[in-house]
Amino acid sequence: MLGVLSTSEALSRAEEAGVDLVEISPTADPPVCKIIEYGKMLYSLKKKEQKTKQATKAREQKGIRLTFKIDVGDLERQRKLAEKFLTDGHPVRVQMKLRGREKAHASLAVTKTKTFLASLEAVGRVDQSPSISGFQVTAMLRPNK
Repeated sequence: MLGVLSTSEALSRAEEAGVDLVEISPTADPPVCKIIEYGKMLYSLKKKEQKTKQATKAREQKGIRLTFKIDVGDLERQRKLAEKFLTDGHPVRVQMKLRGREKAHASLAVTKTKTFLASLEAVGRVDQSPSISGFQVTAMLRPNK
């Protein structure tokens, strides 16, 4: 913190130090400047931007689709896939589409979805319980902390 300096004095101090005078906040009164290496500042800003971009990507929602007549082997494969997503930190949306006569047995589809969710209790918690919307049953899982 050098305080308020004239532009020429700040430039001479930056020149003595062998670095740049970088304007940080031009709208402030008086404008705020730093005596730092410009390339180093750009590098740190780029790293910070990458970190925030990576944090938003980590929360990407994944989806699992089940069918009403799913077999035990296929159900286990989907369970393992959902478990992998949850351990990676992604929320998982479980979706079961009902077709034809399956629509008359929506309550059975909800029961199947609940048993699927119960098999994943070790790695995730139910964020949205199974609900029927149109001709599909949907539920949401969040990873355990």
